[in-house]
Amino acid sequence: MHTMINALEDVPCLVRFSSAATHDHTFLKDLNLEKGSFVAFDKAYNDYLQYFQWTKDNIYFVTRQKDNAVYTSIEEFDLSDTTSDAVLKDERIYVQKKDKTIELRRIAYWDSKKEKVYEFITNHFDLEPDKIAAIYKHRWQIETKFKRLKQNFPLKYFLGDNQNAIEIQIWCGLIIQLLMLIIQRKTKRRWAYSNMVSMIRFHFNDLYRFV
Repeated sequence: MHTMINALEDVPCLVRFSSAATHDHTFLKDLNLEKGSFVAFDKAYNDYLQYFQWTKDNIYFVTRQKDNAVYTSIEEFDLSDTTSDAVLKDERIYVQKKDKTIELRRIAYWDSKKEKVYEFITNHFDLEPDKIAAIYKHRWQIETKFKRLKQNFPLKYFLGDNQNAIEIQIWCGLIIQLLMLIIQRKTKRRWAYSNMVSMIRFHFNDLYRFV
């Protein structure tokens, strides 16, 4: 399941299903992004030709560079005094794909908590490099959504084994999760999401037994 989330809403605005054999990057062609948009995604969706088209359309992206990426460094930018010490390098690179030369920005960033260097690529050259890293951090909303979905709804097993049955069960889980988020935001009491779902499930079970 491929999902796009609006960062300001924290709910899916696009969902697509594909077989495991289908390359992830094909999902990028389904995105209807407005001019000036920023999109952050995992490096599994790597597609340089799509990056080239987005640059022409003034659509910006931030993702991680693949470990086996082949590129050529053009120039290294000076880091300003206001730039975070976590930024190790900020440079302009190019990648050759078919007959196209694709210019990108590569940023090496040290995560002190995980003690790991992350390498980001983007087609936006004006923002400070630590801001680019912060944009990618928003991608964690996707992981939080999937964690909520897997922890609170029965997707560890499926009631049917054909594609339609599996998709219906996933859609039901997504709809229920959306309803739970609405309830969580509307209620005056501050509930942890999992606690709220457990309480509602408990009361529904009581209602079912009473009926």
